[in-house]
Amino acid sequence: MVMLVLDVFQPGQLKTLLHEIHEMGIRLNQKPPDVTVNRANKGGVSITTTLKLTKLTPATVKGIMEAFGVSNGSIVIRDDISDDQLIDVLSGSRKYAPSVLVLNKVDLVNKQYLDAVKKEIGDDFVPIAAEKNANMDQLVNKIWSTLDFIRIYLKRPDGEPDFVKPLILPAGSSLYDVCKRIHPRFTEGAKYAYVSGRSVKFAGQRVGLDHMPADEDIVTIMR
Repeated sequence: MVMLVLDVFQPGQLKTLLHEIHEMGIRLNQKPPDVTVNRANKGGVSITTTLKLTKLTPATVKGIMEAFGVSNGSIVIRDDISDDQLIDVLSGSRKYAPSVLVLNKVDLVNKQYLDAVKKEIGDDFVPIAAEKNANMDQLVNKIWSTLDFIRIYLKRPDGEPDFVKPLILPAGSSLYDVCKRIHPRFTEGAKYAYVSGRSVKFAGQRVGLDHMPADEDIVTIMR
């Protein structure tokens, strides 16, 4: 995740930050285009699309591919991409990340000034006053939701759940991933698990290691 921190008195710096990050090859709040490129030794360029392209023509796709040294091979395009997105795919060096915009020193301005700033940078930001530790909880919550983490409370078969130190994992992780986070070799003896929480129908439900827990589930791994 990229956190962009602006001084409330310099909102215009956002354009500079975004430009510099883009030039570094980082694409904020975007998903990698669903494009597959396979190179070949002969046969020319074969273009397959699964939807109508409104921003590119086959000739443009072929020309960009040849500019990147792909004169033989195939490309499958599953998104309505632009020429810049195709260049990003062929370059192979782009990074994609979510971002959070933070506006600092908001305690030093009035509502009228803040409304003017919103017209320049939008209203999707977290207002804070770092020196006074104001709104830091809001910032923490924004970071948490942006990173899309979940908390797993581990419970030994003969003990109580550990609500003090949850295991932190990306949403969409499986119990197999939970085992690997406990220890790389923990998966060798793990067989199934008992889960209580929103991801199961009833408390203490037995599930396989391919089960995907929800935030704040209680998990007991059985070996």
